[in-house]
Amino acid sequence: MLSAIILLVQTGFAQTFNKAKMDSLMDAISANNRAMICVAIRQSGELLYSRAIGYSNIDATNKTPATTQTRYRIGSISKVFTSVIIFQLIEEGKLTFATPLAKFFPELPNADKITIAQMLNHSSGLHNFTNDSTYTNMNTKPVTHVEMLLKFRNQKPDFEPGTKNAYSNTNFVLLGYIAEKLDKKPYAEILKTRITNKIGLKDTYYGGKINPANQEAKSYTWDGDWKPATETDMSIPGGAGALVSTPTDLTKFMDALFTGKLISDSSLVHLKTQKGGFGMDLIAIPFYGRTGYGHNGGIDGFLSHASYFSIGKVAVSYTTNGSNLNLNDVLIAMLSIAFNQSYTIPDFKMPSLKTEDLDKYLGIYASGQLPLKITITKNGTQLVAHATGQPAFPLDATAVNEFKFNAAGVVLLFDPAKNQMTLKQGGGSFLFTKEK
Repeated sequence: MLSAIILLVQTGFAQTFNKAKMDSLMDAISANNRAMICVAIRQSGELLYSRAIGYSNIDATNKTPATTQTRYRIGSISKVFTSVIIFQLIEEGKLTFATPLAKFFPELPNADKITIAQMLNHSSGLHNFTNDSTYTNMNTKPVTHVEMLLKFRNQKPDFEPGTKNAYSNTNFVLLGYIAEKLDKKPYAEILKTRITNKIGLKDTYYGGKINPANQEAKSYTWDGDWKPATETDMSIPGGAGALVSTPTDLTKFMDALFTGKLISDSSLVHLKTQKGGFGMDLIAIPFYGRTGYGHNGGIDGFLSHASYFSIGKVAVSYTTNGSNLNLNDVLIAMLSIAFNQSYTIPDFKMPSLKTEDLDKYLGIYASGQLPLKITITKNGTQLVAHATGQPAFPLDATAVNEFKFNAAGVVLLFDPAKNQMTLKQGGGSFLFTKEK
């Protein structure tokens, strides 16, 4: 549910927001069918820009255009809301950073050693349950708290508490449960009382089964066209990822968080102080010599982002229910336009290929650097990759012999003459050779 963002680029804030340029970016994305996305930009509490493109719901007979009132699942941005609730409880004296997990759930592994602080900054060692190979077999079915706790109890810790940092959704599911124990009400009601009613968020709430009649978007994956994605039952992610919102609400939330409307200044310092790449629970986002703080979200086919830059008082957010491009590039574009940095709108066009043009890439590729094989097939004029033990994913042609799967930041560079392929992802480069 999390992908870290790194934006390394130096800076000024736009005295006059360039709406036309932002419209050009959205138009280019829309014209090339690269994403169904809604964005919002806020400065000093004022909404400067909000626009949606694409569809909130696609079925056999109808396509419903998305609007700025369309509500999207926001995945792990939910963790920031949960952190705010936990910090409010700490400020009220109902918790401390040193409170052990054992006070609430003594049956869990290392519960007597794990503290609230370690859960907030992902140093508890609790295994991330969404990494389990069985997760996709259970994520669409309702699950009770008791069943989730039994699952957590049976998971072996990944490391001793406090010895390292590793992202784990388990931490924030449990923090949500702890808030429910202390406030003696469901998370959905806590959210209303402590956050949404307090700052006037009308489109942010704990999600349920997606209801298009309630302006809720369904999510999709790209496979030459938009195909329905799975729908996680929201009893599972809880405080780690069960919220629904809009970019307008998310920018309002981030503005309220950083202007003292939800927690104290000292609590905010803890929330954003980085340790092992994590705050409690904000991620640092460098951009043109300044640093913002925010979070990404991902659940089913939904991807989202919300962040705030104190210098300039700028909050930005996007939500998507279907994407076929690198959304970090969209974020760079949004911030560049907001801060009046030099930026050229990409055309987002992909090379046009015939099905026979793809034949030279087909085959099974193996590498001495990675313990997996990648099978390359085609579906009409679309190249498809299937790595050992993973779902197949479509590849977009971006240049001669170059194909990308933008959702995961995967780049495949082919050398047909040598029967080789280079996979690039996350800064790594891995050579594969086609098997005879």
